[in-house]
Amino acid sequence: MTASEKTPTVESPLRAIWDRAGMIIVLVLLFIVACVTVPNFMSGRNLIYSLGLSVTTTGIVACGMLFALAAGDFDLSVGSVAAFAGMLAAILLSKGMGVVPSVFLALFAGLLIGAINGFVIAVCGINALITTLATMQIVRGLAYIINDGNSIGIGDAGFAALGNSVPLGIPTPLWTFIFCLVIFGLLLHRTVYGRNSLAIGGNREAAHLAGVPTRKVQITIFALLSFLAALAGIVSAAQQQIGDPKTMQGLELRVISACVLGGVSLTGGIGSIAHVIVGVMIMGTVQNVMDLKGVSTFYQYLISGAILLAAVLLDRLKQRGTSR
Repeated sequence: MTASEKTPTVESPLRAIWDRAGMIIVLVLLFIVACVTVPNFMSGRNLIYSLGLSVTTTGIVACGMLFALAAGDFDLSVGSVAAFAGMLAAILLSKGMGVVPSVFLALFAGLLIGAINGFVIAVCGINALITTLATMQIVRGLAYIINDGNSIGIGDAGFAALGNSVPLGIPTPLWTFIFCLVIFGLLLHRTVYGRNSLAIGGNREAAHLAGVPTRKVQITIFALLSFLAALAGIVSAAQQQIGDPKTMQGLELRVISACVLGGVSLTGGIGSIAHVIVGVMIMGTVQNVMDLKGVSTFYQYLISGAILLAAVLLDRLKQRGTSR
């Protein structure tokens, strides 16, 4: 046995701090810099109505993407599902259907699409990239087809309240995001289902041999993820009071970026609701600062791409550090 094999690897204190709270430190520093350099950043109106509302759509879907990534999968169809759900709810409302059944059917459609994704991936053995890429195109096509590619206005006050009411001084979309964080945080950290999701991502074969119903867990993960995508699409349509088949382009990349940036592993087995909160807030803060500073949309694309690349590189560095 060599000397290097005899010597145990000791993690440095700085490395330990970075692994456990590195992105929280980044978020705090980002807030401090924004407070000092960006006028009105810390105003209540900006924090609640600009920053707060800007993270709701990404955050709601990220609560479900957390489970998919934790299990070693991902879903590229969430943007299309969100657009389709918003369009479907708008169409049903325009036909005279009530708010509750319209929202229920749109949510059920999202759940069904996700269950189909999960079945194809878990039972048919088609990988998540190909399956959800195909679903992304199919569902986006459906969003265009149901109203001949045209957007449709929503005049129902009850539906609009889902996106524009302000109970207790907090906008309803923000309450929805907070509710999702609580429910899915408890589901991941306090239930067997959450532990099974992480176990599948850590080692799928070992989890199966240990009695984890891997196929069932995968199907429900994708079903819940698409359900949340549909919820985000409905909330967005209610905010804008319009169903538009062109919305939510690139949502899937923003969601995955936020999760990975916060610390969720792309290779599975590692993830927490705290990672989602940190990642979503970093992404939202950067976007909010760019908006307040009047940064051109063209440069915003460049910066968003750089953040995605940085998130992937950070995940790779963490994996290398863990494997040593």
